Amino acid sequence: MALGSKVELAEALALGPGWRHACHALLYAPDPRLLFGRFPLRYAVLMQMRFDGRLGFPGGFVDAQDRSLEDGLNRELREELGEAAAAFRVERADYRGSRLGPRPRVLAHFYAKRLAPEQLEALEAGAPRAKDHGLEVLGLVRVPLYTLQDGAGGLPAFLENSFIGAAREQLLEALEDLELVEPGSVSRLKARAPQ
Repeated sequence: MALGSKVELAEALALGPGWRHACHALLYAPDPRLLFGRFPLRYAVLMQMRFDGRLGFPGGFVDAQDRSLEDGLNRELREELGEAAAAFRVERADYRGSRLGPRPRVLAHFYAKRLAPEQLEALEAGAPRAKDHGLEVLGLVRVPLYTLQDGAGGLPAFLENSFIGAAREQLLEALEDLELVEPGSVSRLKARAPQ
């Protein structure tokens, strides 16, 4: 199996005790506002600036005491985002996929959870008081889901940042699959991307 390749969840869970599992979540909420009165925001999607200067999703490694992948993910969300993360729970129904991780014998599991706008705003407000803020997590950022009139500002410019592992691909797949952006916009972005 090649690093970064997709793996079915049942196959990932059957690999045995020599493997570590990391779980991360895309958290999003509806946002009906307009930027400058004309660019629809549509949704607020959270990512975080990591300790290594790359963008990623909140989450981390599942520990031996965690009863499930989701228990480990929810524990990590509380550590990285603060107590506001206790107001919701990421469940197996929010699971989106698994990949072989960036290091050998690591499996990366990805989830997407829709929140109420108030829940997402509470996460943003409370994150600076979280256990891992300023250590593993340097701050939260919202993904701009629009493209400015110049064709480069907004999401196209955001995608030029450095992302950890498969986070960029996971973001684009989730934006398209969950219909968080206009239909066809992700395909246009991929077609413009340098190969």
